[in-house]
Amino acid sequence: MEMKLTNPTNPSHRPDGATNVPRRSFLSLTGAGIAALGAASLLPTSNAKAQTMSDTWDKTFPKSDAVAHRKISFPNRYGIMLMGDLYEPMNRGDAVLPAIAISGPFGAVKEQSSGLYAQILAERGFVTLAFDPSWTGESGGTPRNMASPEINTEDFSAAVDALGQQSGVDRERIGIIGICGWGGMALNAAAIDKRIKAVAASTMYDMTRVMSKGYNDSVTLEQRTATLEQLANQRWLDAEAGSPAYGPVSLELKGGEPQFVVEYADYYKTERGFHPRAANSNGSFTVTTPLSFMNMPLLTYIAEISPRPLLLVHGADAHSRYFSESAYTAAAEPKELVLIEGANHTDLYDKIDVIPFDRLQAFFEQHLA
Repeated sequence: MEMKLTNPTNPSHRPDGATNVPRRSFLSLTGAGIAALGAASLLPTSNAKAQTMSDTWDKTFPKSDAVAHRKISFPNRYGIMLMGDLYEPMNRGDAVLPAIAISGPFGAVKEQSSGLYAQILAERGFVTLAFDPSWTGESGGTPRNMASPEINTEDFSAAVDALGQQSGVDRERIGIIGICGWGGMALNAAAIDKRIKAVAASTMYDMTRVMSKGYNDSVTLEQRTATLEQLANQRWLDAEAGSPAYGPVSLELKGGEPQFVVEYADYYKTERGFHPRAANSNGSFTVTTPLSFMNMPLLTYIAEISPRPLLLVHGADAHSRYFSESAYTAAAEPKELVLIEGANHTDLYDKIDVIPFDRLQAFFEQHLA
């Protein structure tokens, strides 16, 4: 697999075959809402420090014999208890190690892509934490399966809190990785949390941009206004019902979908990546989830990540490539964009021969030294 380092000149790049998808189609794509709203097991009791939880292997990838794994819980600044999988190199002894917090994609859980990234990077010498963001998977928060650009950004900082409390982790050497929709959250977190010494985003989405402007910024003011009116009316319906409405089950294909939607389904809805707690595998988001994404641009302060380093990784053939190119243009040095030739968006979820782990390892070894 050829890897190309690039200094892009065309942030509006759109690979052949990409399709402008109406916002309502997008909401169906990312919609999630498992009907487990009352599941007490998903809502751990808040406490001031990270706690070790019982260890059960239920990932979409095989367990590595070279890595020790355990579950932890930790609160964010809003009192929502988050659940994470902590991975450490086996037989690490008393070594004090650098650490990386990882989350994403949007609508996924830690047992999928983020856990795979975490385990492989732990094999390469890092303490890693793959975590479920607020309202998702095993983490707390009600109603279930919703998102917020502000609170989900905070989730990354809470994960840094948790890593910094682990024995054998150097608080001065903590980085983060965001995958897909959590790529934008990671960049936003790095901009404000100066404890984060390096940040990478893989196959990144800017969720505030796509929800407010549609794919390739194709939504008109009239369409945006109509969407906001629909969401406002939905609030009346939710208020009267006393509970939020959810969209249709995600990625139940009917035929005729754009190729990238088919690729999402090939990951989330098959043995390759299906997980029962994942919104995109088995549920839908609340219908009103887009509200807070509509006027809070995540990457407003991306230049303030500097002078800490930024690495963006994207498939050269991904429909979402323009998100990373735009982020690269807006960011300040030091920054790097790595395009993987022949790769689409979901290839970077789990294809070990495509994801540039050597480059990720080198990036964090250099900048968490």
